[in-house]
Amino acid sequence: MNSPTQTTGVLYGVGTGPGDPELMTVKAMRTIRACPVVAYFCKRGTKGNAHRTASDCITAEHEEMPLVYPVTVELPPGHPEYGRQIEAFFDESAERVAAHLAAGRSVVVLNEGDPFFYGSFMHLFLRLASRFPTEVVPGVTSMVCSASLLPRPLTIRDDVLSVIPGTLDEESLLRALNNADAAVVMKLGQNLPKVRRAVIAAGLAERAWYVERASMENQRVMPFTEAPESGAPYFSQIVIPGVGKRG
Repeated sequence: MNSPTQTTGVLYGVGTGPGDPELMTVKAMRTIRACPVVAYFCKRGTKGNAHRTASDCITAEHEEMPLVYPVTVELPPGHPEYGRQIEAFFDESAERVAAHLAAGRSVVVLNEGDPFFYGSFMHLFLRLASRFPTEVVPGVTSMVCSASLLPRPLTIRDDVLSVIPGTLDEESLLRALNNADAAVVMKLGQNLPKVRRAVIAAGLAERAWYVERASMENQRVMPFTEAPESGAPYFSQIVIPGVGKRG
């Protein structure tokens, strides 16, 4: 992936899409196959969803670099120790990647969905893009994939789409939903009960849909009113199509 005059490797952030390998872009597959080093984020004991999605592009000739999160659900994100461990992890991961780049080896970092749409790659980008040539290969987001599974379009005419993280406090969630024409609520997990209350309070329960593991073999799609009340997996979201307002 390097030109004859290039002395450092290139950092590639590649979106692997929502989980179905057929939704990876041609450029993503080509970039993965051409890079000597493949890095990927994962929990302890796993290789992660991005690696699974891109597995057909990874061969024995690649040097694999697992970037294993020190914590996932063991501590709440607002806990001071969580923040300290995660920031230290991204610092260390960036330097591990930098060692390859400085030695002239290009590194592709796999990212579920799209690298710049709530993607972990952004933490490496912020630490390394000023030091090394960097390219982002966009991917199909889970949000777009989830919307494709619904019986009506996500946005119609002049609808304004709001993307809302479920990590917000309940008051902020309700305010964001009240101001939305169409909305996608991400990062459910343990936030689902709080998000459910906000959706109901905003009067959107009958229009909302619950989508879990979009594009994967075990995907589930159902009206919000039939969705679980708690325990949503990481790969889930609430999608609220617009009504097609006219400007």
